[in-house]
Amino acid sequence: MIIKPIKTEADYIQALKRLEIIFSAHPGSAESDEADVLGLLIDEYEKKHYPIDAPDPIEAIKIRMEEMQLKQIDLVNEIGGKNRVSEILSRKRKLTIQMIRKLTTRLNLSPELLINDYPLCNPSINCINDNENDNEHY
Repeated sequence: MIIKPIKTEADYIQALKRLEIIFSAHPGSAESDEADVLGLLIDEYEKKHYPIDAPDPIEAIKIRMEEMQLKQIDLVNEIGGKNRVSEILSRKRKLTIQMIRKLTTRLNLSPELLINDYPLCNPSINCINDNENDNEHY
């Protein structure tokens, strides 16, 4: 077993090919150990070169709602009335700190994820970022 750091895209591709070959190795074998180490190296390379951005707060809420099989009405206690839940999830209104506190508990999401800024939608035009310095349209 010769393991070396993954420094280039070619190293990465070679490591992926090798991992594919030894992936089903018998647990406890040298190849199984090699697969474990290669998996860690590949994971670190991917985190550095192919980062995946966290979803914005509204997407995170929607994802968790789907995972928990919740409907909008299920978040009335955390967000407000049915209309308020709809306004939040359709990006017409921002989450408040109080909503964030309740949602983190109910949905088991980190406050850091929900406190991030996100674009609001203007129904007469389209979605825009609420930040005054950002004129980018969504």
